Amino acid sequence: MSDRATGSETTHFGFEDIALRDKQGRVNRVFEEVASNYDLMNDLMSAGLHRAWKSSLITELSLPRGARRFRLLDVAGGTGDIALRALKRGGPGVHVTLFDINPAMLDVGRARTKEAGFEKRVEIVEGTAEELPFPEHSFDAVTISFGLRNVPQMDKALAEARRVLAPGGRFFCLEFSTVDVAVFDKIYDTYSFKVIPQIGKHVAGDEDAYRYLVESIRKFPPPDDLAHMMRTAGFERVSYTPYTGGVAALHSGWRL
Repeated sequence: MSDRATGSETTHFGFEDIALRDKQGRVNRVFEEVASNYDLMNDLMSAGLHRAWKSSLITELSLPRGARRFRLLDVAGGTGDIALRALKRGGPGVHVTLFDINPAMLDVGRARTKEAGFEKRVEIVEGTAEELPFPEHSFDAVTISFGLRNVPQMDKALAEARRVLAPGGRFFCLEFSTVDVAVFDKIYDTYSFKVIPQIGKHVAGDEDAYRYLVESIRKFPPPDDLAHMMRTAGFERVSYTPYTGGVAALHSGWRL
């Protein structure tokens, strides 16, 4: 049974069915392995296109350039990629809470934000997306990039994201999606299942982790299904924008 089913006790780990209680631990081990090569991993998974997709996400955030306070929560933010992009784009009023369940990923994010001189405008918090340790209405925006598919109970994570948003706040999920262009879908499948694991083996030294990441994309809900899940979680004005023939999509929802 899928983790989208209410009350389900099993879920998927790539193409493997496992006990729901075991997924987080196995996901954690994958990201412990890839933490030091996370940017390389995203380049391999997207052929470098994740950089343009993330730039589009940052543009959609409409960050203030002045001193007006803006509180951003980046869930599964790990290495700080989205946090750094937001801090560089926005003004001094932008503050980012970098949130992740994996200490190895957060160690990379902590080092990167400190090196960039933003440590005073970043709070680093460890925890699970299904139980965010923040009061209601704490943030002006919540983002999660290439992380929702690794959360064991996505419905709970979506409900929590809405809970911590202030009224008028917006949630964004950037995630790999469903390719919807004829012929390109077959090319993408070949690249994903034949090429990426081998590149992971020879470049990053971890074929299994990259195979899981490819399989996890295929198990992620199609865009319309995720939009329905977001509405069920209470988001309004839900929409999504496909990128690169559906390789990825940016999902958006408001708390009104």
